[in-house]
Amino acid sequence: MILLTRLRELLPPPEASPPPPPGLLPAGVLVPLFPVNGELHLLFTQRTYTVRDHQGQISFPGGVRDSGDPDLLTTAVRETEEEIGLKAEVVEVLGRLPPVATVTGYWINPFVALIPHPYEFRPNPVEVSRLLVFAVREFLPPERWSTSDYEYQGRVIRVCCWKQGDTVIWGATARILLHLLALLGENPLAGRGPECQD
Repeated sequence: MILLTRLRELLPPPEASPPPPPGLLPAGVLVPLFPVNGELHLLFTQRTYTVRDHQGQISFPGGVRDSGDPDLLTTAVRETEEEIGLKAEVVEVLGRLPPVATVTGYWINPFVALIPHPYEFRPNPVEVSRLLVFAVREFLPPERWSTSDYEYQGRVIRVCCWKQGDTVIWGATARILLHLLALLGENPLAGRGPECQD
């Protein structure tokens, strides 16, 4: 597959994660990819409404670094196993994407990984309400992308948003997606105003 070959060539190694800016909590997420009929797909989780932050949002599996985690890749893989039951030994890490800072105080480091398919996932019902799968090509059409402003603690923040039917991906997850697409030479938001902040 051409896209997978390009990602293997272009992604920086996972060992090179930069330190977080002061005041931000370091976190790691996995960006899980798998081929179906020769086409790359992405796996997402939808968070429950009982988690502390980002309730109900669609995101990549992952979480905040624990004191016992030697690095943020370990965090991403550990949290993914806790959230969806994906065993660490079946994860092939391809590299990392640029970190994303959020207005809610996190420094998210995304790690792109190849995972097996099909796989018997075991979503944690406390954290994950459902799993979603989209082909990478579904994120290419510019008409599915938009930007908008929203207010958070008295600040007006520009956010990126991808929508297909009733499914909306926005905030940090949308920015991670845009970084992935940029690596592949795609920019569906080209010429549409300032860069998104969250």
